[in-house]
This record gives sequence, C-alpha cells and structure tokens, in this order.
Amino acid sequence: MQSMNPPAASTIALATRLRDHFTGVVLPMWRGPGFNTALKLPYEALGAEDHQPLPPARYRAMACARQLFVFSQAGDEAHARVLFDSLTHTFQDTRHGGWFYSVDPQGAPLDTTKDLYTHAFVVFACAEYGRRSGNRDALEIVHRTSALIQAHFAAEGDLFNAALTADFAGVTGTPIQNPLMHLTEAWLAAREATHDNAFDAALRRLAGAVARHFMHAPTGCIAELPIGADDNRLEPGHQFEWFWLVRQAGAVFEGSGLAEAMPRAFSFAQQNGVDRETGGVCASLDETGWVKDATQRIWAQTEYLRALASHDEPAALAALPRQIELFQQRFLRPQGWFECKTPAGEVARADMPSTTPYHLATAYAALPA
Repeated sequence: MQSMNPPAASTIALATRLRDHFTGVVLPMWRGPGFNTALKLPYEALGAEDHQPLPPARYRAMACARQLFVFSQAGDEAHARVLFDSLTHTFQDTRHGGWFYSVDPQGAPLDTTKDLYTHAFVVFACAEYGRRSGNRDALEIVHRTSALIQAHFAAEGDLFNAALTADFAGVTGTPIQNPLMHLTEAWLAAREATHDNAFDAALRRLAGAVARHFMHAPTGCIAELPIGADDNRLEPGHQFEWFWLVRQAGAVFEGSGLAEAMPRAFSFAQQNGVDRETGGVCASLDETGWVKDATQRIWAQTEYLRALASHDEPAALAALPRQIELFQQRFLRPQGWFECKTPAGEVARADMPSTTPYHLATAYAALPA
C-alpha cells in the first residue's frame, strides 16, 4: 500500500536523473564493450576508467540471466533475445537437466555445480523476458526450472539446498538465506508473468520456512545462516530487499510472520547499518547491531533506496530525496559507478561487474516517476 501523499517534485526530478544516467551511460556499456560478440555473452566486468573488459576467466549463467532481465525491462527486445538464446544454448545441461554455474572463456562448461542462486535467476529473468516479449519458450523455462528446483533442491522444513552436484545426487551446500531470497523474488515474478496460482502455494511455503529458520526474533531481521549457526550475520541490504519483497507479495505471505517482522528489520538495519552523514549502507552487522563488515557495496545502497520508496511511513518517504542525492554523489560517476567504497569514501573495488545493472534497474523502477 503506497502512501496517499504524492512524491515531491524534487524526488521525481532526482529519480529521473538516475534513470537518465542508466539509459545514457550504463546500458550502452553492456550493449557495447561489455558484450562479447563472439560468444554472445556479457563479460564479467569492465574496467572503471577505460570500459575495457577484464580478461575473462569464466562466464556465469547468473550474470547472463541478470542482463537478460535488465534489457527485457529496458524494452530492448533485440538484445534481450540474443541474451535469452545465449542463456539457453550455453548454460543448459542437456544431460542431467538444469543449468551450469559457469562456462570457460571458450564457452565450454566450467563449473557444473547445480546452484540454487543461478536457477532462481534463470526463472526470474525468463519470467520478465517472457512477460514482456510473449516468448512461450521463456515461460516454459519458468515452469520447468521451478519444477526442477522443487524436485531436486528440496531440503527439510520446506527449505531448499544451496548447491548440488552436477547430477543432482549430492548436496554440496545446505540452505542459506541469499538463494532463498532470490527464489522468492523469482517466484513472485513467475506468478506475475504466468498467473499460475501454483506459485502462490510455493511462495507461502517458502515464506513460512524462511520465517521459521532464518528470522532473528529480537530484531525481525532475516539472518544469512539458519538461526543458531556459528558466526551468523545480518546484512542491512538484505533486510531492505526482504522489506520490498514482502510488500510485493501482499496477501500471499499472510500468516508467515514476515509482514509483521519486516518493519522492525527495516528499522534495525536503518538505525545500525546506515551511516548518518554519508548515507552509506554497510555490508553486515552482528545480531546486536555492531558492524561486522563496514564495506559499502552499491547493491545495498540500491536496496535502501527501493525500501524507502516502498515504505508508507512519512519519515521514510521524507528521507528518500536526500538519500537519492547521497547515493548519486557517492556511488555514481559520469562514466559508470563505484562498486564498493570504504566508510571513508575510498574506492574498495575498481571494476564494474555485469551483475550490478540489475540492482540499479530494480531500484530505479521502484522510485517515483
């Protein structure tokens, strides 16, 4: 439910500047120097100064899927079609089913692990592409990959394992928060694209499982590891991301406890994880709110913007224009963006990964227009 108060004209103007930078600077980088025309795949990263691709050691299915989402959402159906064809021809495991994690610089299978995070992004990207283009093959992949996830990745307690061997026979990664969050995101997109109410039931089970196994009761936060695990952590960016997802889910998550917890998680993350002066969002906190990792990654900043924009508290909406300005000053540059900064504002990572435009695109889509 959005606030009844219309956004201030200044907020709309600030958001428009972010979108203009994305359209005029970011997208051309990945249509041009960031795209390997021989393999028809996005490079993993570009140099910040020269926009030249970093020497590739691999190409990941997840990175290709994120770019498929970005160009589908941007309405560039021609480039999206190329990415969709590359995703399906390069990363599908025709022997065992599912999707390879990565291929080598020549396009041959490299890491054949069956990774839940990757499979979730295939569903997410194909849902967006299929919804916008009407491509039936993409929507068929949404259904087929979702069924495969439920059949092969299922773990105890309605959870899903993070990683399996190439043939799905062995578990190499037990349930962790991040892939489950992106599976939630993927099934919300699939529900919108297909109007299949089977996704409602799957989402209800998944939300309940996340709440039971990952929700930190004192703060309402969703932890990275199951509650009780050693050296657990709370990532502010993920609290903001869950806040947004729960708002999108609406009644589908009723009874899970997530809708009640997320405003508390938002407040905890905002109070302990956001620098008052710079607006920078830190990477992680411990369960008491102390900073564990002070690195400021751009994706966490974008999730904060998106959560502020979707909040119905007047104080959150009032904070949005200043936060957009702080984000633009700190993380955007005329020729691209800064991926990571220290609390002091020094660049902690100089290259620009192909996966980041997805974070920019999802945040900017949530801002007022």
